[in-house]
Amino acid sequence: MMRTAKLICKEKAYAAGKFLLSVLYPDRCPLCDRLLMPGESICACCEKEVGRVRGAVCLKCGKPLSDERREYCFDCTNKKHYFTQGKAVFLYEGKIRSSLYRFKYKNRREYAGYYAGEAAAQFDGWLRGTGVQAIVPIPMYRSKQRLRGYNQAEVFAQALGQRTGIPVDRKLLLRVRNTTPQKELNEHERKYNLKNAFQLRADIVKYNRILLADDIYTTGSTMDEASKTLLEAGATKIYFICIGTGAGYR
Repeated sequence: MMRTAKLICKEKAYAAGKFLLSVLYPDRCPLCDRLLMPGESICACCEKEVGRVRGAVCLKCGKPLSDERREYCFDCTNKKHYFTQGKAVFLYEGKIRSSLYRFKYKNRREYAGYYAGEAAAQFDGWLRGTGVQAIVPIPMYRSKQRLRGYNQAEVFAQALGQRTGIPVDRKLLLRVRNTTPQKELNEHERKYNLKNAFQLRADIVKYNRILLADDIYTTGSTMDEASKTLLEAGATKIYFICIGTGAGYR
């Protein structure tokens, strides 16, 4: 009885402390970066504008489709992927594009909580259905990560792991080549830019099903090369989840 009372007191103290911290150090809206009121996770006006990926999507990469009769986007129709399936939370446009820029380059790591919460709520059933055993963030090249101070994919993966209970293995995959940013290359260059860019710390992967996590999905070259590396080491199915993606039609 006494132990239960102590636990209740601790929980109340934690809640009070958390509330006090939110008053002294309020969170910022992940979309517009304005200060939030205690208890808010996003501005009311931004909530109306956020572009979540819903409706008809590509069965392979999760990009939104303009025609519900289609099953795959333009890229997935014309290219073979190594990953089994992927999902995206938001359309990479408008406020989400600005939000991801700040998350990636302006040290707004706290945005990861919002992204992960949305991902967990939107894809809870899918995540459980995949049977993934670990979340593996797409790694950055070491010197780049030291310069930035963090890997945004890893921050997102950790937040998603906390919300879903899926273990995060941030040390499984290494980036061994300092590749050119994909956004600076055309589709042909992207394919060869990432060739042999990833390596494993161990010879054998202990997981059968893995969920890769990254911030933005474009043509899938990064996911493919990481998936190929993991499959060659013994994994059987690779899924992915990302925060933002473009449209799947032209």
